[in-house]
Amino acid sequence: MNQIPVKKNEKYIVDIIDNGFGGEGIAKVDGFTIFIPNALKGEKCEVLIVKVLSSQAYGKVIKILEASEDRVEPDCATYQRCGGCDLRHMTYDATLNLKRNTVQSLINKGLQNKIEAEKTIGMENPYNYRNKAQFPVGIDKEGNPTVGVFAQRSHTIIPIQNCKIQTEVSQEIARSIIEFIKENKISIYDEEKQNGAIRHIVIKVGKYMKQIMCILVVNEEIGKTNENKLVEMLCTKYKDVKTIVKNINNKNTNVILGKQNVNLYGDGYIEDKLGEYTFKISPMSFYQVNPIQAEVLYNTAIEAANLSKEDTLFDLYCGIGTIGIFASKFVKQVYGIEIVEQAIEDAKENAKINKVKNAEFICGDVEFAFDELINKKKVIPTAIIVDPPRKGLDEKTIQNILKIKPEKLVYISCNPATMVRDIAKTEGVYVAEKIQPVDMFPYTSSVECVAVLKLK
Repeated sequence: MNQIPVKKNEKYIVDIIDNGFGGEGIAKVDGFTIFIPNALKGEKCEVLIVKVLSSQAYGKVIKILEASEDRVEPDCATYQRCGGCDLRHMTYDATLNLKRNTVQSLINKGLQNKIEAEKTIGMENPYNYRNKAQFPVGIDKEGNPTVGVFAQRSHTIIPIQNCKIQTEVSQEIARSIIEFIKENKISIYDEEKQNGAIRHIVIKVGKYMKQIMCILVVNEEIGKTNENKLVEMLCTKYKDVKTIVKNINNKNTNVILGKQNVNLYGDGYIEDKLGEYTFKISPMSFYQVNPIQAEVLYNTAIEAANLSKEDTLFDLYCGIGTIGIFASKFVKQVYGIEIVEQAIEDAKENAKINKVKNAEFICGDVEFAFDELINKKKVIPTAIIVDPPRKGLDEKTIQNILKIKPEKLVYISCNPATMVRDIAKTEGVYVAEKIQPVDMFPYTSSVECVAVLKLK
């Protein structure tokens, strides 16, 4: 067996030859791969080896000996500890190139037709773009209630300072709630003992309609008096608060929201605009986290699909109906399928709000509901847009698509690795014509893609 050329806790001087999918630097010592976070391609670094496995090692930067011209000083005090962003040490343009290269190398490895990924569509102002903030609440070293974000790979809370990706108002509201909790001596949930009241503060902001939803996630009751005082404080301080919801979660789990919601103020939802359409956002429903780029993404997908008034469009994994509703004016009929019941109720409501008459939304697992529509009900789509979760499409759905061979097929993906894997399975019938990365989450390593598939 070959000797591993690096040892744990030893220092080495290395050249960074590439960046991996998560933005980490890649170096080689005698052909042996080392992954180094916060290192950029083209740099020379002194690194400390922190972990050695049989096939690779992990290091951390001790000193940058030769810096890349793409390197910048991170503009966030908690960047190294927080897991929220992973690319704040490089210029924004460099992050866009990194994302395109990530997609390109997946294409090169996975597809027979090695097309060139388009340049990543960036965001004009890539700051404070997240319209949903989920802040854990805990106790700091001094024993005081605190709110912030979990440090990477731990449940230690880093207090909110000035996050560059959350909206400013959500950070202010979270701070106000923490002050209120301190003043009124409300208990904080203890993960180990599984007792105490406040677990999370979740804030959703309708960016265009300027509406705010506050969700207080509790393990046990805080009392009517406290609830009334909290509502009064929030509504007085923040005029855009439209609804305040108490969410009850008394399970020992990492899932943030429990199943039960109680409206403390307002009617339990807010609305926001996406393009020319209005969407209703409820506590449980998924809504695009970056609405500015979501609009870019949907327009890119719909344009790419080249839809016409004769088309019957299937919107698979339709969520609250955003893409289907966006596309409705270009086609004859839309069918949306989604497994989350609340999302489908929202989708039907959203179609109503926007006076969209040619969209039908079906609650069910895409694998079975799609199968039933085409094989039992004989509704055959001429166009399909899929927007699956990270794990990609299941075998049955791919086989069904290949069986009906819609002329227009667009794959929207939040995980280019599973997207390329799925496209490869269609290559006998389809050819990937264009793959367009879109920067939905600036300064993180996530990349969204729109892939256009054409029948061979």
